[in-house]
Amino acid sequence: MSTTPIIAGFYPDPTICRAGDTYYIANSSFEFAPGVPIHRSTDLVTWTPVTNALRRPDQLNVHAAPASTGIYAPTLRHHGEKFWLVTTNVVEIHRGQLIVSADDPAGPWSEPVHVDGAIGIDPDLAWDDDGTCHLTWASAAPELTGIASAPIDPATGEMLAPPRLLWTGTGLAFPEGPHLYRRDGWWYLVLAEGGTERGHAVTIARSRSLHEPFEAAPTNPILTHRSSSHRVQNTGHADLVQLADGSWAMVYLGVRPRGQSPMFHVNGRETFIAGVEWVDGWPVVDEGRFAPIPPDHSFVDRFDSSELDQRWMSPNLFPHTFARRQAPGRLVLTAPAKGDPRRVLAARARDLEWTAEAHLDTSGGTGRLLVGIDGSHWYGLTADAEMVEAMVVIGPASTIVARVPVPPGDSVKLRISVREPPTAGLMPRPEPDIVELAVLDADGMPQVLGAFDGRYLSTEVTGGFTGRTFGVEPIAGEVVVRQVSYRVRTTTAQS
Repeated sequence: MSTTPIIAGFYPDPTICRAGDTYYIANSSFEFAPGVPIHRSTDLVTWTPVTNALRRPDQLNVHAAPASTGIYAPTLRHHGEKFWLVTTNVVEIHRGQLIVSADDPAGPWSEPVHVDGAIGIDPDLAWDDDGTCHLTWASAAPELTGIASAPIDPATGEMLAPPRLLWTGTGLAFPEGPHLYRRDGWWYLVLAEGGTERGHAVTIARSRSLHEPFEAAPTNPILTHRSSSHRVQNTGHADLVQLADGSWAMVYLGVRPRGQSPMFHVNGRETFIAGVEWVDGWPVVDEGRFAPIPPDHSFVDRFDSSELDQRWMSPNLFPHTFARRQAPGRLVLTAPAKGDPRRVLAARARDLEWTAEAHLDTSGGTGRLLVGIDGSHWYGLTADAEMVEAMVVIGPASTIVARVPVPPGDSVKLRISVREPPTAGLMPRPEPDIVELAVLDADGMPQVLGAFDGRYLSTEVTGGFTGRTFGVEPIAGEVVVRQVSYRVRTTTAQS
């Protein structure tokens, strides 16, 4: 069974579709803008970024979104020579589900329409044999609790009939993440159940008609790692796709916890893949069919292009609202006014061991290189024209652990390294990893200001649904970013 994600790092709630011989995956993005990253592949194991579907303020408003709110699980489909994407912005949940479309997954994606009255999360789109589009979602309406569905016009968002209840799941907690499929005269309904933590599971039911009761599979759950010692846990929230050769596959989310019990996962929920065989009318999951190879996620960004790479995002704000390219190698970040949201030019941490460096000109302001999960859980290095401070923030506790003068030079070079903890006898170390903060001198030699337990930057500590990101935060005035690099520290245990 593979323990290697096909899309590593904070890429949860995968949804997949096929157009010809090419496959596309979209993921949820929560409070970050731009939203809903999309990847493409022709072999299902090697995936390359395409775009973020929600790239404009008219499509995405997460300005007031608290951590782990905003854009929840999307569904991506190809129908009628067009790509359709439906999702939930939970800070605007009263508007109903959000639908955008595009002729090409690279965009541009349309202005959104909303399905008024479809209140809940995790929407899905499916078309029946006569071409009618059906919206299905995990309903939050008190009078309709469970998995609801209604025919809609996806171009306008108009609901064409009142919603009806399809299924309430097998009895596990939080039936959600519905996906409908039409196969061999049956409607199949796949759900996520058990919550997106250690009890997560994939279940399925079927019916001849959307107006008749759904029958649960006799082998439910069809995928779960709960109560096992598998290195990938929290498996669930699956989406099926029929391949070009007629076979089937499933993408799903999972996490890679480490350390002592209860173990800690730090890079968020990641995207995995498995094969699917249909036996007696039900899907049987083959977790060993695919053998992904961990890609090298390393990069060096000198900000030479007029547009930011799509890896960059920010909580609550689009990066272009506070980042401007002054010249090649000079990206200016402007600090927020008092009371405004934080501004972090952030990227997802993708690997188990990695090093990120930032070269900053802080002559006109104060800037920070940090790694964290949200605004209340991060480790970072804050620099102005004179001093560098190493800081640890864990919930309401914040501590400056070291302070040193800025080394001579025209920029300050800050480094964050994440590594596996050293072994300690027969028992695993309690922490999942070690986070080291350092300042580099002109020759690149590090002055380490501290090394800290990574469990406090894990979802098990912070709560919520996201993963670690790293990046540069302007604190005061203007900070010039000359370069940011990210490299895989070693090849240790990436699979």
